[in-house]
Amino acid sequence: MLRRAVEKSIRVYSVQLRQLSANAAVKEKWDLHAGVLVERHPILTKPLNEIETKFQAMQSQIEFENSLKSDFELRHEKDLILAEKIKKGQMEVDLDDTSAKQTAQDLKDAYVEELKKFQLAPRTTEADKKKDKQATNRDLEDILYLLVDQKLGDKSHMILPQGQWQTGETLRQTAERVLKEKCGENIEVMFYGNAPCGFFKYKYPAAQRKDSVGVKIFFFRSALKSGNVDKKIAKKFEWLDKNELGGKLKREYAESVQQFLI
Repeated sequence: MLRRAVEKSIRVYSVQLRQLSANAAVKEKWDLHAGVLVERHPILTKPLNEIETKFQAMQSQIEFENSLKSDFELRHEKDLILAEKIKKGQMEVDLDDTSAKQTAQDLKDAYVEELKKFQLAPRTTEADKKKDKQATNRDLEDILYLLVDQKLGDKSHMILPQGQWQTGETLRQTAERVLKEKCGENIEVMFYGNAPCGFFKYKYPAAQRKDSVGVKIFFFRSALKSGNVDKKIAKKFEWLDKNELGGKLKREYAESVQQFLI
């Protein structure tokens, strides 16, 4: 008897709870927004550490030992044989023969001289020296993420570009439109797909609630192809790495965004 009474109480409570949830869902209306995560991929690979350097050297040695001789090496061996025969008088030199005019060793010497003139570009750019966080050619070894200054309510915040969904649009189309509206036509990106990569929601302050109680944001990931934010449209924006990003965003928002960062 006691067991049946407890089970009945649980069923009644579950029904009441579902009814309360349904009523709350009917009463609460949320605005739908699409946000865009824009990534500037690394331009340079990071320098190898000690273990990676040793492993690379070992792999190179194994590949060298198992490899076949290249055309250059075969030609060099042929040149050595010809030079030895000429030295012993076993054959005459034909000055019209181009192979006799330029040997593989001559080519190697020319390649070495050309290599000496080659210089690697610096890893640190002018934007790094000036600490210009609006430039896309800084911090070349890391992924950078775009934040723009947007007004939410009465205050401005540095956030991922976002804007409200309009009737007739897919959320992907909203994301594309929002990026152009917030950042201008000069920036070109590639969206990874039609499905959101992340989600965040927040409620409006009680005094600012009208038709909706808050915002639900669906984030779409994209990669920067070329261009930059139009400074005439977005007065304040920054390209930040993962560590810098955490210090700019509010805690709850940052925790949500960090879940879909690479």
